[in-house]
Amino acid sequence: MKKIVTALVSGVLAVSLTTSVMAKDRYPERDITNVVVWSAGGGTDVINRMISSEMAPFLDVNINVTNRPGGVAGSLGMSYVHKIKADGYTLVGLSESVVASAVQGGWNQRMDVWYPFIVGGSPDLISVAANSKYNTLEDLIKDVKANPKSVKASAGGAGSIHHLNLLAVANGTNTEFNYIPYPGSAPAQTAVLTGEVDLVITSLAEQQQLIKGGQLKPLAMLVKNAQALEGVGVIPSAFETFPALTKHLPIMQAIGFAVRQDAPDSVKAKLTNAFNRAISGPKLQAWAKDNYYVLSGLSGQEASNEFAFLESLFSWTLKDLGSVKVDPTALGIPKPSEL
Repeated sequence: MKKIVTALVSGVLAVSLTTSVMAKDRYPERDITNVVVWSAGGGTDVINRMISSEMAPFLDVNINVTNRPGGVAGSLGMSYVHKIKADGYTLVGLSESVVASAVQGGWNQRMDVWYPFIVGGSPDLISVAANSKYNTLEDLIKDVKANPKSVKASAGGAGSIHHLNLLAVANGTNTEFNYIPYPGSAPAQTAVLTGEVDLVITSLAEQQQLIKGGQLKPLAMLVKNAQALEGVGVIPSAFETFPALTKHLPIMQAIGFAVRQDAPDSVKAKLTNAFNRAISGPKLQAWAKDNYYVLSGLSGQEASNEFAFLESLFSWTLKDLGSVKVDPTALGIPKPSEL
């Protein structure tokens, strides 16, 4: 009798395990939801809708994009997705800005709870108002050196990627700007147009229409390559005039999505295959070119390494600025120099 019971139990376990494996192999069997942590219409939302649309045919299901903004640095959306079963049916759409959520008290998790996919981002640049006296980055830096803290700079909010790029320029050129924080890229750009500040650092995707419309004058890209802008000409790289900037730059956007790190490997593999095929597809390539985005295409460990670096950089920069509620050390976040 005991043998019969044992055999029955073994059979049930075998069927259960087989069913579980088959379910993973059949993934996805239903539509997937991508929960973007920022509002509809923003850069992260637009990119997630694009990549989701392009991945869907390779998964034979729809990927429905919803928005769950709020909390601290995307913490509401991340917390929501992190509580859901790690079966690959709920993704989180995010950007580099979420990496400081933990030190700002948004939640108590590190970025390593995610298995990320980075679509890419638009490079930052330094621009001034069209009627500015500055015509080159060299003119600007010369004036800042001669008059420390007198040149006003806007670059979004404190601790944003644009602010970090401003700090990198200051460190790389041994200068001191008078940084004026604004709640986002749009008001930061408006500030330079109204004369409240002398320069702005935001992304090319955000500035392009103002540059093409003759309202902003671009001085330099904060990446190693110059950038041709239709109807404007070529915007030089800041590295051409100040090669020492390579020590601190570039600091690029990392916009994309993630699945929970503890999702099954088979789920990660299928998402990776669809992601790679979508990234290399002609539609996404053309969209990126038209909107001045640099496609990254990183996933898995490479993408995790990128987010770990950004988490460290953002967290410790915010600590230096006195803008953290939780010390990075308490969260086990190493300093950038320790990575």
